[in-house]
Amino acid sequence: MNTTTARARSRTPAFEHATAMRLAADEYQRCVVQLGSVAPEDWNRPTECAGWDVKATAAHMLGMAEMAASMREMISQQRQARRRGGEFIDALTAVQVDSRKALSSVELVSRFATVAPKAARARRRTPRIIRGRSMPEPQPIGDGRSEPWTFGYLLDVILTRDPWMHRVDIASATDCALELTAEHDGALVADVVAEWADRHGQPYRLVLTGPAGGQWTSGSGGPEFTMDAVEFCRILSGRGTGSGLLSTRVPF
Repeated sequence: MNTTTARARSRTPAFEHATAMRLAADEYQRCVVQLGSVAPEDWNRPTECAGWDVKATAAHMLGMAEMAASMREMISQQRQARRRGGEFIDALTAVQVDSRKALSSVELVSRFATVAPKAARARRRTPRIIRGRSMPEPQPIGDGRSEPWTFGYLLDVILTRDPWMHRVDIASATDCALELTAEHDGALVADVVAEWADRHGQPYRLVLTGPAGGQWTSGSGGPEFTMDAVEFCRILSGRGTGSGLLSTRVPF
C-alpha cells in the first residue's frame, strides 16, 4: 500500500512519562480484570476488529504486552512479521494472534496477568534518550496515511490506547462491564481530544458524556458535538463513522 506522510516532525507524547506509566499500569490491570470476567461462552463472539473474535483479540493483547515486556520477544515478533510480509502492523498482529491461538482462554488470562506488570515495568524503565528517538519507519494512522513517531509516543501513548480500545471491543462483544472512571479513562480520553484538536487545527466545541467525558472548546464559530466519550474514541479509531472534524483519525 502506498502511504503519504501526514506529519513532518515525529509525534511525541503529551503526557509526562510518570503519568503515562501510571495510566499504563492501571490499564493493564483493568484488562486483567476484564479478561478474567469473560464467560466461557463469550470467547468466540465476534468483535469489531475484522476477523477477530474475543479470544483472538485477547491473543493480540497478550502478544503486545509480551512484546513490550521483553526485548528478545520484540525482536522475535518483528522478525516473524517481516517474514510474513505485507503491511507491517497487520503482519505483526497476525503473528501475535496465530502464535497464541492454541492457548486456552484460561491460559491467555493467566499469561496476561503474569506479563502485565513486567510490560509496565519495562516501558517505565525505557531511558529518555531512547524515548526521544524517532522510530525507523513512518507508522500508519488510517486512511492510507502514515507519519513519523518517536519511541516515546509508542511506549507512553499507543501501547496504552491499544489495550484500552480492545477493552472497549470486548465489552461491546460480551456482557463484561466496561470499567470507566474520570481519573483513568477520563485522562486517556482528554489526551485523545487534545491530539484530535491538534490534528485538525480548527475551532470546535465538544461535550463528551459519561464517566470519561468532559467539555472542550477552541476558538469560535466551529461545529459543536455532543456524544458519549467512548463512542467519540470509537469514531476516531475508525470503528465508527464520522463526518467533518470527526473524520480526523487518531491512532489507537
